[in-house]
Amino acid sequence: MPGPTVGPADDTPTVSAPTASAPTTDPSTVLAAAAGPTGPGRATIAVLGGLTALGPLTTDLYLPGLPAIADDLGAQPAAVQLTLTFSMFGVAAGQLLFGPLSDRFGRRPPLLAGLAVYTLSSLVCVLAPNLPVLIAARFVQGAAGSAGLVIGRAVARDRFQGVAMLRFLASIALISGLAPILAPVIGAQLLRFTSWRGTFGALTALGLLLALAAFGALRETLPPQARNGGGVGAALRTIGRLLRHLPFLGLALTSSLAFGALFGYISGSSTVLQHVYQVSPQTYSLLFGLNSVSIVVMTQLNGRLLAPRFAARSLMLAGLGVAVAAGVALVLLTTVWDFGLAGFCPPLFVLMGSLGVVLPNTAAQALSLVEPQTAGTASALLGTGNFLCGAVVAPLSSLGGRPSAVLLAEVVLGCGVLALTAYVALCRPGRLLGGGG
Repeated sequence: MPGPTVGPADDTPTVSAPTASAPTTDPSTVLAAAAGPTGPGRATIAVLGGLTALGPLTTDLYLPGLPAIADDLGAQPAAVQLTLTFSMFGVAAGQLLFGPLSDRFGRRPPLLAGLAVYTLSSLVCVLAPNLPVLIAARFVQGAAGSAGLVIGRAVARDRFQGVAMLRFLASIALISGLAPILAPVIGAQLLRFTSWRGTFGALTALGLLLALAAFGALRETLPPQARNGGGVGAALRTIGRLLRHLPFLGLALTSSLAFGALFGYISGSSTVLQHVYQVSPQTYSLLFGLNSVSIVVMTQLNGRLLAPRFAARSLMLAGLGVAVAAGVALVLLTTVWDFGLAGFCPPLFVLMGSLGVVLPNTAAQALSLVEPQTAGTASALLGTGNFLCGAVVAPLSSLGGRPSAVLLAEVVLGCGVLALTAYVALCRPGRLLGGGG
């Protein structure tokens, strides 16, 4: 009989923090008391969903305006895509900052600081006079916005384990998953009334709104007794310990490469659909939203129906296998058989659905391998790997200066194959259940 996606804590080896910084009080007891008998309320879920949606909104809201940015600033499309690449680098770097900070000082202070910086950097994007300034502001914007991503996952680890964590993540994903569906549609409609600068004005307002909501609705989930009291040295030792733990490393690599497939699609779809297949910004936003429905629906099915009934390894292998199959189909339909737009979109729809299974399962399994006082650092490593891979992959579909459906298809397939390889090689059943590696 298949088991749950993530077993109970005593079935899974944890990666301990350095002994010198371990709290003297049992973190599980402290966190259980802090969480309360009923767990997080709807306001908490709504705000955390909004915070995790901030990343997709930051990425996707301005995508329909990429060609307009190139025209307005006199830059090549490949150069403008660096605004996406450097935003991903910023998200990757920011999580390595905010994750350890949240383990040491609690979840609220780093989160509120990040939202304040995010709002200011979004305003700089509005006023950017040239492409270099816009790229630099996007880096800071990504770094500051990453606070919501990394701390949201850490809060999930503070309060839950196993299938309960997946269900909590699914509740957040239901809200945050609307972001990639609605953002391009909203961005395209904004372009009817304003310039691309107006989309960054909307992000400025959103950052301020989320800062106020987080200040009022989110309480601290990591009390002082459960915090990691070490400094930079302790954080680095924890990072080293996590990276030497083969199951965690395997899950992190799997997540990063699967995320690379996602961002290969996200970064390349705007220029490929609009320049290669000649669709309008509004049509692009609708196609993008349709594909996003796939990942949202599968994320919900995974958390509520699949995870309680099937083993984690079965779900992971199935999801990764479908992702590879979708990549193969995409390559064939853009190289061997040219079906145009009708052959380009369906494999991407299937790919998005497979990632709705792979990404939440890798995150939940990896966080279940660590203790609560290192959850922020572990979440940071997961997110950093994801966005570093996304940053590297983002410009590949425009190599040579021109967008290419074939290159995008090859990127998606390559990331899928590497993700499957990493999972099979490093996340063997014996290691996940019985040994630290």
